[in-house]
Amino acid sequence: MKKYLLFFGLICALGWSQPIDRCNYSKFLKKKFQERPELEQYHRDMQAYLRQPQTALANKNSQIVVTIPVIFHILYKTTAQNVSDAQIDSQIAVLNADYRKLNTNFSSAVPAAYQSLGADVELLFCKAVRTPAGAATTGVVRKSINSNAIFEDIYFTSTGDLAWDTTQYLNIWVGSFTDTTLLGFATPPSNVGDPSDGLCIGYKNFGSTGTAVSPFNKGRTATHEIGHYFGLEHPWGEDGSACGSGLNDDGCADTPATNNPYYGCPTFPDNTNMCTSTANGAMFMNYMDYVNDICMGFFTAGQKVIMRNAVNGPRAALLNSNACVPLSVDRFDAIQSIQAFPNPFSNYFTLSSPSMDIDSADIYNLNGQLVKQIKMNGNNTRVDMDELPASAYFLRVYQGSNFVTSLKVIKK
Repeated sequence: MKKYLLFFGLICALGWSQPIDRCNYSKFLKKKFQERPELEQYHRDMQAYLRQPQTALANKNSQIVVTIPVIFHILYKTTAQNVSDAQIDSQIAVLNADYRKLNTNFSSAVPAAYQSLGADVELLFCKAVRTPAGAATTGVVRKSINSNAIFEDIYFTSTGDLAWDTTQYLNIWVGSFTDTTLLGFATPPSNVGDPSDGLCIGYKNFGSTGTAVSPFNKGRTATHEIGHYFGLEHPWGEDGSACGSGLNDDGCADTPATNNPYYGCPTFPDNTNMCTSTANGAMFMNYMDYVNDICMGFFTAGQKVIMRNAVNGPRAALLNSNACVPLSVDRFDAIQSIQAFPNPFSNYFTLSSPSMDIDSADIYNLNGQLVKQIKMNGNNTRVDMDELPASAYFLRVYQGSNFVTSLKVIKK
């Protein structure tokens, strides 16, 4: 597969609001397919792999909510481009809201007709606290680059900033694009060891504060790009003016087929770009379309399947990363020191953490629903489960906002 990685290249995403071909990704694919016809079948095979039913891949991992470690590379030529820590934190906050379906604009951006299709993707994002060598980090690398350098060409090179281990970190580069209509681009699930793997975001549409400029100032460029990183296509597929399956479709049964992107903030319902007109029209408010940030609002259950299949398939190494585990204890010791007893239990169990301080835990049922939240009281906390039925439950344990480990408990 590695020999095909550069074929995939970079999936460009959102540009400015004018209706133009903002990244030429579809044209790029067509050209490559014409030059090397075997690549089209390879691409179809990758799509088919990620589009398997949820039971095939997405349920392989017992962790309900997966935490993705992020390293930010801030490449700047001017002071303005050297975005603040607060702006970086605002981007993390947007991602954690959008990928858990906790965004405050869900009810206003998503029409009632589509709200039931919205999915909690159950992904969280944290700034890395460990380097690949195990040293402490803030999760941010800042580097002044040559004022004549073309960000799109050099971001992952030594002239820009080399990626951290792409199997263990989501690398996000932030800078200034030469193409002023471009907002961001990403690489798809493939051989994650490639030095360019990750995504790039323009500093004017990164996060929700600081240098972020309306109408792309709500952090949705990164939300969109990470969708590509985990295998999502645009709703109109890779052949923007065509309708049909395969390369002309995103592979999600719950995203209505369209033949072109939407821009700005359309009025619902809109059938302008629909392959077949319906009462509800296009799902232009989906994160994978091109509308303004404030008018985007959700991923669907079908899109969740693809992303979770990517997490458990080509990007599965991220599950074993310790980049968000605090330096005070290594990952093995953290897992070993935290226990729930008795297990199985009848009405309550004790959550014990004798060798490290933990702050909280979330409890999920087998359907992935959050059923209880725990605030730790010292190193041993009693957890009453009287109100919950006999079943297995999963605990996600946190130190501050950083995920530490997961446990399975069984109520008799």
